[in-house]
Amino acid sequence: MDRRAFLRTSAAAGLLLPFGQAAWALRSDAPGPRFVVIFLRGAVDGLNVVVPYSEGVYYDYRPTIAVAPPGSEDGVRDLDGRFGLHPALSGLMGLWQQRQLAFVHACGSPDPDRSHFEAQAYMETATPGVPRTTTGWMNRLAGAMQLTVPSQTVAFGASAPLIVRGTTPVATFATGRAAAQPQPIDRDPVRRAFDPLYAQDPRLAPVWRAAEEARAKLLADLRHDMMAASEGAPDAQGFATDARHGARMMVADPAVRLVFFQLGGWDTHVNQGAAQGQLAGHLKGLADGLLALHSGLGSIWSQTAVLVISEFGRTAHENGDRGTDHGHGNVHWLLGGQLSGGKVYADWRGLAPEALHQERDLPVTTDFRSLIALVLARHLKLSADALKNVLPGFTPDYRNIAGLLPA
Repeated sequence: MDRRAFLRTSAAAGLLLPFGQAAWALRSDAPGPRFVVIFLRGAVDGLNVVVPYSEGVYYDYRPTIAVAPPGSEDGVRDLDGRFGLHPALSGLMGLWQQRQLAFVHACGSPDPDRSHFEAQAYMETATPGVPRTTTGWMNRLAGAMQLTVPSQTVAFGASAPLIVRGTTPVATFATGRAAAQPQPIDRDPVRRAFDPLYAQDPRLAPVWRAAEEARAKLLADLRHDMMAASEGAPDAQGFATDARHGARMMVADPAVRLVFFQLGGWDTHVNQGAAQGQLAGHLKGLADGLLALHSGLGSIWSQTAVLVISEFGRTAHENGDRGTDHGHGNVHWLLGGQLSGGKVYADWRGLAPEALHQERDLPVTTDFRSLIALVLARHLKLSADALKNVLPGFTPDYRNIAGLLPA
C-alpha cells in the first residue's frame, strides 16, 4: 500500500494520524461557525430532565422518582410555568435566562426500535430504519463543509464512533487524564518510522515537523491544566475536563469547526432517583461540562452551537425497580450565543394514556433530523444541496422549532 492510500484508509478508520495532527500547524485566519455535538448514550430520562410538572399524571406515573414541583425542597427550577428543569442542572439557569439555552421536547427518531445498539446507530447515521448506512452524519457534514484536514473535526474518545466515520478524515482525542498521556505516535520508534514517509515530500515535511511541535506544546498545556486542577478543586465528573480541553482546541485554532463528545451511564433501569441519586449525579456532571465549555470558549461562544442528544427517551411510568425502561420520545437541547432560547419548543400532547406512544412512552412529534437540519442551515449556513447530502432522503419540518435560530 502506498503512503497516500495508507493515509486515506487510516483516516477513514478514525485514527489520529501524524498527518491529522497537522491541523494544529495549518491554522486558519478566517474564523467560522462552530458546532459541538454531545451524545448521551444509554437514553437519558427526558421527563426527569425537563419535567412537565404542571401535569398531575406525571406524579401518578412516578410515585418515587418524580421530581417535585417548583417551591418544594429539591424541586424543579421553573422554566415557563409548565416545565421545570431538574435541580441538578440549576447551574444552567443563567444560560436559560440569557436565552442561550433551549429544549426541544418530544423529539427523537421516528424509528420505534428500543435497542440501544440500533437506535444509537440510527441517531449517528441520521438514517432511521436504514441499517446498511456505514457513514456518520457528522462525517458527511465535514465533507460538505470541505473540512479536509483531519483535526478540523475532533471526536473525543478512545476510537472514532460511527457518527464521525466515513471518507472525510477526522481526529480522535482521548478523554480525561488520558488526553495528556503519550499516544503511540508520541513514542520515538513510531515517530521515527513515520519520519521517512514525509522527509522527501516538500509539501508535507514542514507540516509534519510543525505538527510534532504543536502536539508537544498541546500535551504540555494539557498536563499543566490537569496539575492545576488537581491542586485545587478537581471536577467530580470527567466531562468538565474534556470540555475544557475541547474549548482550548477551538480557541487556539479557528480551523477546528466540529467537535463530538459522548457520555455514558444514562441507562437508569434501577434506582434512578429523583432530585438526588444516579441520574442527578450524571446531570450535575453534564451541567459542569457545559458550563466549562461556555466559559472556555469565551468570545467564540457567540459563533458556537451545542447540540445535546440521546438515542431515545424512557417510559412515562417508573418500573418496579424505581427506575425507567426504554422509551421513545425525549428532550434534546440546543445551546449557543445566537439562538432564541429561554423556551421549551414542542408539539406537546400531554401525558394522558391516549396521548402516549403505545400508551407507555412520550411520542416523537419533532424528528431529530429537523433539529440538526435547522442548525446546519441557519448556523453553519449549509446550502440546500449540501443539506441533502448530510441528511439523505429527508425533508426537514421546522414548524415546531422555527423560531429557535434566526433565518
